[in-house]
Amino acid sequence: MANQTRKVGERGQVTIPKELRDRRGISSGDEIEFVELDHEIVLKPPTDEARMAEGYQKYAERSRKLSEEMEVASSEATNFLGDAPGWRE
Repeated sequence: MANQTRKVGERGQVTIPKELRDRRGISSGDEIEFVELDHEIVLKPPTDEARMAEGYQKYAERSRKLSEEMEVASSEATNFLGDAPGWRE
C-alpha cells in the first residue's frame, strides 16, 4: 500500500484508510494506542493479549455449547439404546 494522507478534522479526528483497517483487523469501536517515537506518532491496534483473550472466550463458548450438545445427544442415545453393559460399573 502506498503512503496515504488524510486531513485532520476540527476535533483532531483522522480516518484510517479502510484497506489498512482491514489488513490490521481494526474494527469500529476498537481502541487504538498512540505511541510517540522520536518525531513520529505510531498508531497501534488492540494488543495481542486482548485479541488472545477474545479468542479464548470465543473458544470457551464454542466448547461449552458443544459439551451441551453432546450431553443431549448422549442422553438421547441412552434413552433409545439403553445403558451399555458394564458402562456404569
